[in-house]
Amino acid sequence: MNVEALDHVNIITDRLDETADFYAKLLGLERRDAPPPLTPETATWMFDSENRAIIHINSTDCYRAYDREVQPGELTGALHHVALKCNGYEEVLGRLKDMGAEYQENLVSAINLRQIFTPDPNNVLLELNFFAD
Repeated sequence: MNVEALDHVNIITDRLDETADFYAKLLGLERRDAPPPLTPETATWMFDSENRAIIHINSTDCYRAYDREVQPGELTGALHHVALKCNGYEEVLGRLKDMGAEYQENLVSAINLRQIFTPDPNNVLLELNFFAD
C-alpha cells in the first residue's frame, strides 16, 4: 500500500457560491456539479487543469455519508491548514491583491520554497507552496 498524493479537500460551508468563486479566482480551478446523489444546490467540485476534483465544497445541508457537526468558519479541530503545491507565484500574489484578500508570505530559503498563506471565505487556511518558482 502506498499513498500517492492528496486526493481532495472537503469544505462544508454556508457560503457555497462565494467559496467556489474564491477558488476559481485565486487558483483558476473550474467549478462543476458534484455527481449524484449530490445536487448542484448543495455541492460543487473544483477541478484542476488535470481534470482532478481537488476541492469538494458542500453546503451545510448537503448529504454526507459520514456526518458530524460542522460549524462553518470555526476552527476545524486538529486541521491547521491545507497545503497545495502550485506554480505562478507572482500571478497568484497579484490575484490576492486584486481580490483584496488577507495573505502572508514566507520564504524557506534552505529548500528554495516560497509560500503564501491565505484564509478562504470559511476561515480554512491555505498554504500555497511554490518550489523554485
